[in-house]
Amino acid sequence: MESNILAQNILTIVTFLPLVGALFVLVVPGTDSVSKMNMRRIALATTVVTFVFTLVLWAMFDPSDPGFQFVQNVELIPPAIGYRMGVDGISVLFIVLTGLLMPACILASWESVENRVREYMVSFLILETLMIGVFATLDLAFFYVFFEGGLIPMFLIIGIWGGKRRIQASYKFFFYTFVGSVLMLLAIMAMYWNAGTLDIQRLLKHSFPPEMQFWLWLAFFASFAVKMPMWPFHRWLPEAHVEAPTAGSVILAAILLKLGGYGFLRFSLPMFPDASAYFANFVFFLSVCAIVITSLVALVQEDVKKLIAYSSVAHMGYVTMGIFTANVYGIQGAIFQMISHGIVSGALFLCVGVIYDRMHTREIAAYGGLVERMPQYAFAFMVFTMANVGLPGTSGFIGEFLTLIGIFQVNTWVAVGATLGVILSAGYALWLYRRVIFGALEKDSLKGILDLSRREMVVLVPLIVLTIFFGFYPAPILDATAASVEALVQHYADAVGTGAMTVAAH
Repeated sequence: MESNILAQNILTIVTFLPLVGALFVLVVPGTDSVSKMNMRRIALATTVVTFVFTLVLWAMFDPSDPGFQFVQNVELIPPAIGYRMGVDGISVLFIVLTGLLMPACILASWESVENRVREYMVSFLILETLMIGVFATLDLAFFYVFFEGGLIPMFLIIGIWGGKRRIQASYKFFFYTFVGSVLMLLAIMAMYWNAGTLDIQRLLKHSFPPEMQFWLWLAFFASFAVKMPMWPFHRWLPEAHVEAPTAGSVILAAILLKLGGYGFLRFSLPMFPDASAYFANFVFFLSVCAIVITSLVALVQEDVKKLIAYSSVAHMGYVTMGIFTANVYGIQGAIFQMISHGIVSGALFLCVGVIYDRMHTREIAAYGGLVERMPQYAFAFMVFTMANVGLPGTSGFIGEFLTLIGIFQVNTWVAVGATLGVILSAGYALWLYRRVIFGALEKDSLKGILDLSRREMVVLVPLIVLTIFFGFYPAPILDATAASVEALVQHYADAVGTGAMTVAAH
């Protein structure tokens, strides 16, 4: 009975528990050092408990069921809007990933954030609720609220606790993503007028007219392409990453960028299959451009954060390419790549935060020879660098390999272009590692630098373990997504038809 009650309400608990923690942070009296420490402890405890509940959710999830599970449905404004929650194999792992990284973000900010600690912790806890809500909701109106609502706390995190050009970066982030989403709002209204509902489960079974799909697909693409971001809609990302505090960069790269990929999987492919087939080659072209061009741009960067930011755009190119192959290998690879990138890119930004907290610079030229003073840090940075390259035995290899298998089945030339990106990623990642870690320790400012603290070890070690574990044993992720992906591919194939798929492929 208790298990039944938990199953019926676990998504509500996971989604809104961070808001409860935010309320407790708000009522902590005072602004002295003791009060600030209590705020940090409440935020950390809240995110840890939320993560535990996400693991319970994953443990209770039935991977053999391709449909939505833990469904809640309460009509609020019939027949349009309802409190509808549920997860399938495509969404459940993103909730777990969000839960995993939030405690790391709080710990990463433990000592570096002293200004407006209350507002900082509240912003992160609200952001966690909004991000989980995107993956858990089954109502299109709520999806839009969660999707757009995340702009506000991230705008504040960059604009208040960011670097010298934080105001410009935060406004560029806000307007780029907001303008793209206005078109999605118009598309949502059109979908309601056509289908008579905003229930995602019912919309997935509804057939929109092919000519209507064309415009709906473009409207959703405008929002998701900016959010990921796809090339050439990525101009806001490097600056936002450079100016954001460490924890802001982690969440931006690890979770917020994945909202676009999740949107393509949840809406574009299953709801607009004819349009997805029509635009597949267009997406492939943009994906290869993202992989190759941003990798070349990363090669000439002198700022560590900016290099990793361009690397994220390149890796998201594999995701979009894999999704629109519309086959099991490509989509499984895209989902795995998003989960792996969430862990690896988040860890890379945490590694940048470690040396920035000590040296207060992100210039690559300011470092060199750190292995002599920071061997533990050098090992951690090496693991994540190798995963970013896609070395076999790390989680980064599995996602790239599957997406390349998927695209080879669809378009050989696109696959060749994407494979070039693997070579380029090795170039910029190993170049960065050599410049920062190896060489002679010549700079006087580095001779007293300290290795990882206990708190930093607590943050990075679990991510190292997961990076290697999923590299050798990817089954927990692939098994969780298999049934839902197969159902999605079958639905797409049935909707498009063999002839249309052939046209899209060639």
